[in-house]
Order: sequence, then structure tokens, then C-alpha cells
Amino acid sequence: MADAQNRVQRYLYTTIFGTDTPHGKAFDIALIVLILASMVVLMLESIASFHAKWSNWLYWIEWGFTGIFTIEYILRLYCSPRPSAYARSFYGVVDLLAILPTYIAIFVPGTTYLMVVRLLRVLRIFRVLRLMRFLEDSNILLRSMMLSSRKVMIFFFSVAILVTVFGALMYVIEGPENGFTSIPYAIYWAIVTLTTVGYGDIVPQTDVGKALASFTMLMGYSIIAVPTGIITAEIGQQMSLHRNLVKCPNCSKSGHESDASFCKHCGSELPEADKRVMTPGL
Repeated sequence: MADAQNRVQRYLYTTIFGTDTPHGKAFDIALIVLILASMVVLMLESIASFHAKWSNWLYWIEWGFTGIFTIEYILRLYCSPRPSAYARSFYGVVDLLAILPTYIAIFVPGTTYLMVVRLLRVLRIFRVLRLMRFLEDSNILLRSMMLSSRKVMIFFFSVAILVTVFGALMYVIEGPENGFTSIPYAIYWAIVTLTTVGYGDIVPQTDVGKALASFTMLMGYSIIAVPTGIITAEIGQQMSLHRNLVKCPNCSKSGHESDASFCKHCGSELPEADKRVMTPGL
């Protein structure tokens, strides 16, 4: 009995978590199709005319998708060698969040639209189609953003101080009679102006206010490129480090691109992309 149970668990694990077998690849492709279909149903439900006509059908179809995803989640926990590790992993959390909104909607109406998180599950398509190079590129981008987060946060707080000063100045210059009824509202104007959005719901009326607004707009154009430059510099550094990870097994020289098939120094064949040792990411 125990052997039969172990065989079932191994088969389920190979099928659900693996893509090396035909059943495993078919399972993942079918799962992705179901996820995309559930997103289509969710979007159709948000259309008032469609919802009024087909609300009952959409309701039961959505519960059908939720039932399938719930069974799948339970099977993943059942066949996983370490269920707790899977439950705490990125995909484990996403898989759980993909089914919770439907159950929560029983008590809190309107939360079903949070099921859009299911789209994150489509990330498995990279594994299914063996597009590991795309995952490597995404890891580079993620690491670059994490490494530049401190600089970006410093820049963010600097901008926050700047818009507070501009907002307070505009409140003093224009005042409530020109629409700037409070300092927080004036700060809102400063944020909208500094980011070059310009809703136009509140505008300065005095010459001094217009001069300050013009300076704020120019300042906005000047600082937009700062976080982009910070992240771009980190991306360049990470790409350089990433190239150094791809080493030739013959001459041991590095500096190859992630999609290179042959060594640019000796011409020897390089390891396949999915067999290279890379810095762990997502």
C-alpha cells in the first residue's frame, strides 16, 4: 500500500512539477490555458452589459476554475517532497493567492477581481518552453533593481522634500482664493507638476505662482533621468558580471554572452544555457 502511494506521489510530482515528460509538459500547457481562460472570464465579468446578461454563467464558470486550481494546489502539497518549502516559495504563494479571492468574495464582495494575480502563474511558460535565457535576463534586471534600491530611495526622499517645499511655497503665493486650499493639496499640485503629468485641475493664477510652476516643470524634466541612470548603471554592471559566469570548459576563459554557443577565444562548444551555473534569482 505504501509503495503504491509512493508511486502515485512520484508520478504526480513528475507530472505537476516537471516538464521533462510528455505528461508534465501537457499538464503545464493545459494549466496555462486555464489561467488565461480564467482571466478572459474575469475581464468579461467587468463589462457591465456582459455581466448583466451572463452573470450566472460567469459565476459558475469562475467557481469551476477555482475548483480546478484548488485541487491542483492540494495535489502540489500532497506530492511535494517538502510541502512547507513549496508553500513558502514564490510560486507556492502565488498559487495560493490565485484561489483565495473567490473564497474571500463570499464574505467580502468585489474581491474576485484580485484574481488577476493568476497571471503571475503564467511565468511557468518560461520553464515549459525552456526559455531559461529570458529568466536569466529577468534575474539580471531584478538584481539591478535590488542593488540600486538604496540610491533610488534616497532620490525618492529627496524628491519628496522638494515637492513639499514647492507645495508650501505655492500655498503661500496663491492661497485658498486661487484653489490652493491647503498645503497637502498644494503638495499634490507639486507632485503632478514635477512628474510632468499636469492634470490641470488646479493651476496658479499669479505671475509669481506661474514662475514657480515653470521652474517646477523644468526641474521635473531634469530629475526624471536620475533613477533611470542609476538602474541602467547597475544593469550594465550586472551584465558584465553575468558574462563572467559563462566560462569555457576548454580554455577556462570567461566574458561570453549568455546566449553564446561557442567560445570566442578557442572556438570550443560552451555548456548549454540551462546547464550553466548562474547566480540564483527568481
